[in-house]
Amino acid sequence: QVQLVESGGGLVQAGGSLRLSCASAGGTFSSVGLGWFRQAPGKERVVVAAISWGGADTTYADSVKGRFVISRDNAKNMVWLQMNNLKVEDAAVYYCAASPRYITSSAGDYNYWGQGTQVTVSS
Repeated sequence: QVQLVESGGGLVQAGGSLRLSCASAGGTFSSVGLGWFRQAPGKERVVVAAISWGGADTTYADSVKGRFVISRDNAKNMVWLQMNNLKVEDAAVYYCAASPRYITSSAGDYNYWGQGTQVTVSS
């Protein structure tokens, strides 16, 4: 059983930066692919970024490429999402998730989810 707890959300002005953190407990952290998803009000939950078991491979949604960076530290059981040049449309609840797959962008492949952290971007 993998437990995930996100932190780092908040209110930021457009153009600003935030760093989301996700701490994991339980399971074998180094053997799970990790992803960040987001869900805005009235919209579906969509992938933002994903990272492979060891961190060698990453993938990003087109909307965040060049602005967001996903990283992980298996020794600390942590995964992060560095968000730069934030836009109003980035506002959402952000979720950390874990998958037994090496790396995946499909929400259906993720077995474990955090409770989410709110990101609000003001214009």
